[in-house]
Amino acid sequence: MDGQELADDPLALLERWLAEAREAAPLADAMTLATADPSGRPSARIVLLRGLDERGLTFFTNRASHKGDDLRRNPRAAVVFHWWELGRQARVEGFVEETSVDESSTYWASRPRASQLAAWASHQSKPLAGREELDAQFAEAARRFSSEDVPLPSFWGGYRIVPEQVEFWAHRESRLHDRIRYLRTDEGWARERLAP
Repeated sequence: MDGQELADDPLALLERWLAEAREAAPLADAMTLATADPSGRPSARIVLLRGLDERGLTFFTNRASHKGDDLRRNPRAAVVFHWWELGRQARVEGFVEETSVDESSTYWASRPRASQLAAWASHQSKPLAGREELDAQFAEAARRFSSEDVPLPSFWGGYRIVPEQVEFWAHRESRLHDRIRYLRTDEGWARERLAP
């Protein structure tokens, strides 16, 4: 990565890298989300990026899930995108805020009906007696909302990661990879090159 490739705003560069990844890689919007509980115990899982703008990165989930519980008690997170096909990786760290009900509702309305029913049926991260229990809960949700649009559950919505640090990594031979880190300051973004 040279200066001509880099942007003053890391979110603009991330948007460009995502566009290139969508052309080259399946599920380019998949990102590993890492959270931690108040004691520092980490947890990671894959979620899908559903929005990127000047405010940050947005994803949606059950807020009563393990990740939702972590974020309620410790509203900080990190995500990693890895695009093997391009030899690239991007990392974002920052604090997390809930999206508005309107924003959550707009995304909810775009989801397939079966996914909406599944959100009502699954008490995410809670133990099940067996697969049959989940299937029965899905069937019950389908019956409950059989003659109406599936409403947005009060326990489901979006989160936005507001970046404080963004790092871009590009593969180079002999492990001499390029690493550029952006740090948010009072004046905007500061940029520095890191040893690989």
